[in-house]
Amino acid sequence: MKKLIISLIMVTALILSGCSFLQEANDSLNYATETTEYINELSTFAEEAPNLEGPELKSRLESLKGTIKDFMEIEPPSMAEDIHKELESKSQVLLDATNKILKDGEVKIEQLKQSDVYKTIDNITKLKNQIEDLGL
Repeated sequence: MKKLIISLIMVTALILSGCSFLQEANDSLNYATETTEYINELSTFAEEAPNLEGPELKSRLESLKGTIKDFMEIEPPSMAEDIHKELESKSQVLLDATNKILKDGEVKIEQLKQSDVYKTIDNITKLKNQIEDLGL
């Protein structure tokens, strides 16, 4: 009887540890997907912004702020914590630059080009391969 109970406990422990591993893998895949989407949104903004003027550009910057804030609230899986910290840091620089442009009043593409926005988006985009590797 003791052997049966011990066997059941061991089997249960193995199943639970397997579920934990699967959950971590699923979390990593979800994180990689969300982060890749975030980086793609930043890239799309960088490509489209030079063609925007005044209120339309301001609206896109406001939307960009929301995208950045949403990303910074994501809880990374343990295996992505270092990359996420780096992304958070770069995203904060991007958010600060975006806030500064919006605070200055009338938004012009020249302001955007002279700010840290493009450089920071480029830096974030370079991390995309590392993020995609988490999804494997």
